[in-house]
Order: sequence, then C-alpha cells, then structure tokens
Amino acid sequence: MFEDGEYVFLADGDDKRYWIRVSFDMIRIPSLGTIDGSRFRDADDGSAVTIAGKEFTIFRAGAADLMGSLERGAQIITPKDAASIIMNCDVKSGDTVLEVGAGSGALTTALTSAVAPDGRVHTVELREEYALRALKNLKRTGLDRYWSYQIGDAKDVTVNMAADVLITDMPDPWSAFENLIGSVRPGGRVCAYVPNMNQVESTVNKMREMNFFDVRAAELMERELEVHPGGVRPSFKMLGHTGYLVFGRKRS
Repeated sequence: MFEDGEYVFLADGDDKRYWIRVSFDMIRIPSLGTIDGSRFRDADDGSAVTIAGKEFTIFRAGAADLMGSLERGAQIITPKDAASIIMNCDVKSGDTVLEVGAGSGALTTALTSAVAPDGRVHTVELREEYALRALKNLKRTGLDRYWSYQIGDAKDVTVNMAADVLITDMPDPWSAFENLIGSVRPGGRVCAYVPNMNQVESTVNKMREMNFFDVRAAELMERELEVHPGGVRPSFKMLGHTGYLVFGRKRS
C-alpha cells in the first residue's frame, strides 16, 4: 500500500502524468483540482482511480520516472547512462558514493535510490545554485534523506570519507583524481562521465598512470521500436551520443 507522503503519479488514458504526494487528507492536483486523498488509503501500485469522472491509474515511481520529473537546469545524465553507471560501479543498498557535480540532480536521484535505505551519496559541487536545485528536486522525491553535499572544487576540496564508488561529472576529471582517490576504499570503483573524445583520452591515460584496474571506456546508444499492427520497425529517432563513460577500479 502507498504510504503517507510518498511521491507517486497518476496516468490518464493518454499516458499523461500528474505527480502528487500521497496524503490521506485533501490533495490539490494541478489541472485536476482538489480531491479527497482518503481514497488512496487502500490503493496500491497500478490501482485504478476515478477523478472528476475520468479514469486514472496510480503508479509508484521508479528511479527513471523520478529522473524524468525533475526541474531541469543543467543538462542531465540520462537513464540509459545512469543505469550503466550503477551496474558497472556495482552501486547497491548500503554503499557510500562520492559524486562530483550535482547538475540538476538526475544522476543523484538514481544513485540515492540505489543506495537507500542504508547508504548515502555525498556530492561535491562547485556551484551552490546547482546544489540547491538538486536539493529541491531530491526533497520532492523524499530521497534527500540519503544525500549530503559540500561546495568546493574537486581538485583541492577536502573530503573525509571512505567511499565505495567515485563518480565524476566534470570537464576534466583527471585533474581531480589525485585529490579524491584517497577518499575511495581499496577495490572501490571509479566512473567519469565526459562529453568529448579528447576528455576520454586524458581520463583513460590518467587512470592508467595511477595504476587503476580494468580501465575501459564506452558509449551507449538507445533506439526504440515502432510497433504497429502488421509491422515493427526501428524508430527514425535515436537517443544517440549523450556522453562517454570511463570506468576503472582502485588498487590498494
């Protein structure tokens, strides 16, 4: 059953989403009006509800849903890249993740969802306005309880932790590795997200220079399929280049 304060969405027949925070009192839903939230007391994921004579389905939000609902400023890391980062860095409940660059909080949302309820994500952000936007987005979803941040330059900031994973979203991650790698436990995983090929080269070279294990780089493409009666074909549109991912692992 849904819990009081849980962040969920209503989907209409056209798959349009209306985000709400569950309350068993009166709820104001933009474009739909005010409804009695007590009807959600016995509802569960996928339940049908009728509001103002219109049918909706109420769904519990997954990490990708939450990422898509964010108030955006900076370009976000997409779900396809976030999923690869989480899998390749083995991010799981109870882990401690050191992140560089909050952006709008998209990757932070995916990471906090993965480490909950026993882990945490700590973000180093150069610009306070980005950190505050990420905080606002995380508070909407309730994931802020698993997050902390500090303002500073990753190249020289002091971070007191023993992280399982280091993930950077900055133009020159190689310049911060020497400073941050001491905050990563032996065997910990490192991922750098960069937009350009020359940045990949510099990042890989620095990881090799620092004797990281299993250094590799990848780019992910995603193309949906158009499914119609009598025929299926690839979509003409594709979520192509978004960024390059460079992975490595710290030796003791």
